Amino acid sequence: MRRTFSRSGGFSVLALVAAVPLLMATPAAAQTAQSPLPYDAERGVFTFANGLEQALPAVVQVTTLGSSSGPRSGDAEPRPMASGSGAIIDAAQGIVVTNNHVVEGGQKFTVDLTDGRIFEATLIGADKATDLAVLKFDATGLSQIEVVSSDTLRTGDLAFAVGYPLGLDQTLTMGVISGLGRSGMGDRIEDYIQTDAAVNSGNSGGPLLDSRGRLIGINTSILSGGGGGNDGIAFAVPSRIMNYVVAQLRETGEVKRGVTGAIFGSLNAERSRDFNIGIVRGAVVEDVAPGSSSERAGLRRGDIVTRIQNRPVSNAGTVQATIGIAAPGAELALVYLRDGHEGRATLQVQERTEQVVAAGSEVVLARGVTVHLNEGDLQVSSVEGGSAAAAAGIRAGDVVEAVDGGRVTSLTAFARAMDRRGQRVVSVRRGGESVRITLP
Repeated sequence: MRRTFSRSGGFSVLALVAAVPLLMATPAAAQTAQSPLPYDAERGVFTFANGLEQALPAVVQVTTLGSSSGPRSGDAEPRPMASGSGAIIDAAQGIVVTNNHVVEGGQKFTVDLTDGRIFEATLIGADKATDLAVLKFDATGLSQIEVVSSDTLRTGDLAFAVGYPLGLDQTLTMGVISGLGRSGMGDRIEDYIQTDAAVNSGNSGGPLLDSRGRLIGINTSILSGGGGGNDGIAFAVPSRIMNYVVAQLRETGEVKRGVTGAIFGSLNAERSRDFNIGIVRGAVVEDVAPGSSSERAGLRRGDIVTRIQNRPVSNAGTVQATIGIAAPGAELALVYLRDGHEGRATLQVQERTEQVVAAGSEVVLARGVTVHLNEGDLQVSSVEGGSAAAAAGIRAGDVVEAVDGGRVTSLTAFARAMDRRGQRVVSVRRGGESVRITLP
């Protein structure tokens, strides 16, 4: 069996367990000199505390205050409406990273430190597409967490989640990196780190740390079996995405994203058989908008992107996440398959324009919603993270029936109806019911 070791200096849980009996039989002095595991000779225990303790003072509790939705007593003072966690990444400026869903809708924000101090904070900016937000507060004597690249992570690396779950004080849990490049959990820019470190309500916005106490991601969500608690599957926004989003929010208060004109779908086993290829990981080019940078790069419908910026592509989420953190004008190197042959292209990210509709030969992209013909129906195949369509509640699988009360039965009619300024009311069929959705 092949043995793997962490590039960051940590060790797999299997290696740790296998080493414990040997180390227990070795004198303490020899363990200090020879042990591959963090060992406290004075106490005679194995521990990761030395590295992690440096990070813990920089993990804060974030409380969001806003107007109560219940009966009012005449007291107009904002009340606590949400609570989560955050990480100080710049002590000199008092910069805290947390989740957008922790601060969304809030009027005031407070930050609680581990030393018992509490401060009011200002929201610098938030990004719904990546579920990240940046707060700022003024204080002295702050600590900050070292941030390292998530691109060096390997499945099996130790991981530690820190936060304030379920009303408890600061809590540390340990697990491993269970997977990388996870997506498909919602209409967002997703390229998540998956971990089995226990993450629960209140951990949102807190850091995911490596075995040396360095930030590798921001905990954002869990996959629960229905009880709402931890089932050993949690997701974190990787530091690679966090760094880009935080820099933009600090500079301008918003994230400006470019476009490429290509519409991507995920490769799976069924589609792999349709393409008659021997891989099940990649992103399929569903369509290319005329005149777009993707068309100029030579991409065609049916191409399968296997690498982007020298990173392997797991699914459409990998490509969308890479484009989503690329500034307009950036050039992205692609490797793709076409008819069994490998090709290469350089895709330039274009600045997003005021164009409402992009129409391909078989797909229409309008205000973030992608529609294609499926057995005569205009079906939503995907929804762009952070778009007007995602915010309004349109879902993949919806069948578009009408726009502003007028029935649409073709892609051309849908594109024409959507290609106007102002609000559009889209009627969709969802699970046998008709739903009306207003797009701004």
